[in-house]
Amino acid sequence: MTTTHYYAPPGGLPPQTRLTTDRAIFTEAYVVIPRGSMTDIVTSRLPFWDLTRLWVLARPLSGFAETFSQYLVEVLPGGGSDRPELDSDAEGVLFVVAGGLTLTLGDQTHALATGGYAYLPPGQAWTLHNTGTEVATFHWIRKNYRRVEGIDLPDAVVTNEADVPGIEMPGTNGAWTTQRFIDLDDMRHDMQVNIVNFEPGGAIPFPETHVMEHGLYVLEGKAVYLLNNDWVEVQEGDFMWLRAFCPQACYAGGPGRFRYLLYKDINRHMPLGNVFA
Repeated sequence: MTTTHYYAPPGGLPPQTRLTTDRAIFTEAYVVIPRGSMTDIVTSRLPFWDLTRLWVLARPLSGFAETFSQYLVEVLPGGGSDRPELDSDAEGVLFVVAGGLTLTLGDQTHALATGGYAYLPPGQAWTLHNTGTEVATFHWIRKNYRRVEGIDLPDAVVTNEADVPGIEMPGTNGAWTTQRFIDLDDMRHDMQVNIVNFEPGGAIPFPETHVMEHGLYVLEGKAVYLLNNDWVEVQEGDFMWLRAFCPQACYAGGPGRFRYLLYKDINRHMPLGNVFA
């Protein structure tokens, strides 16, 4: 499967004449950050990153979603970092939505074009730089890796979504497919970042209600999405952030296909706290 574009925020500020009414919402079960909210004045910076800014889309919050953070990072030509990750327990996924980046893993160099994907295990030495002439934008999803005695750490993975076929969901005749960068049955992995695709008319025809936390960034198209009790219209560039067990469903009415980048936590026991201590 190939794609012609992904949405990346242009930055800037809206004019003073624009109405403040939009679809931004924060509830106990879900968050919607519409693309119009990703302006210059809500960007952040990171230590040891040059010519770089980012929108923080998700961060661990007690009582909400606690397993991951998600950044949408913009790197100017000549920018990047030789010390990108300062937490030795953190694993990460990079997904490029605009421009290109040069990734080094140890002594290996990889060119990440638009659609490029990289999984970075905890403790992996890596650097990332924009050696081109255009602005590069990528998602960076981070999670503290949950080690299991007797299971090895995962290997690094570098690929492009154009080289990852979509897997048809049963009974959908291709209207709903998922591109999985990591084997779901590989117990070394405790997170997945996939691309979910709907052709016009495709749907999730029931309210999924499960333990996984989610971050969903709409890469292309529009749809109506069920979040808890609310049907919300979303479009490319919007971000949805779901806590565990938030009911969700989707109807992609068209006119084009609807695609989103999806984070979920997988393959681990539920941590148990001693609530009676």
